[in-house]
Parts: sequence; structure tokens; C-alpha cells
Amino acid sequence: MASLKDVKQLTQGLEDLVGQLTSELQNSDVDFGKLVAVSDELSERADGLAETFTSVNEALMERLQSVKGGNSGGSRQQSSGSRSESRAGSRS
Repeated sequence: MASLKDVKQLTQGLEDLVGQLTSELQNSDVDFGKLVAVSDELSERADGLAETFTSVNEALMERLQSVKGGNSGGSRQQSSGSRSESRAGSRS
């Protein structure tokens, strides 16, 4: 299972790439090809991280909505079963 420690490792990778950009810009012999490559990698990783956060947020919001909707009555097991059925129906 993923943890906040895993997220910190991902953000550390982004910080490392920003450090590479900063270092390259401070270098008197700026290599624009390298700047482009590092910037592209940074962009891809940041987009991937944003997609991950979006997916987690959507999953949490869906779960919260299903719990809110399932609290209207019945036992926990019945409520859980109805959530599974409603999710299966919404994916079709």
C-alpha cells in the first residue's frame, strides 16, 4: 500500500530535477538541450504526480459519497452490497 513516504520520494525526484535545472542555469556553459531534456522530465513527472493525486481524490470522494448514500438505513453488510451493485452499474 502506498504511503505518504512514497509521495515524499516522488516529490524528492521533482526537487532533484529542479536542482539540476538550477545548476545548469548557473553554469556559464548553458546546455539548452540539457535544459529541455530536464524540463521535459520534470513536466512528465509533475503531470504523473498530479494524475495520481487526482485519482486518489476521486476515489476518496466516491467513497465518501457512497458512505453518505449508504447511511440511510439497513445494516452495514446490506449497505456495502448495495454500494458494490451501484458502482458496477455506473461503470457500464
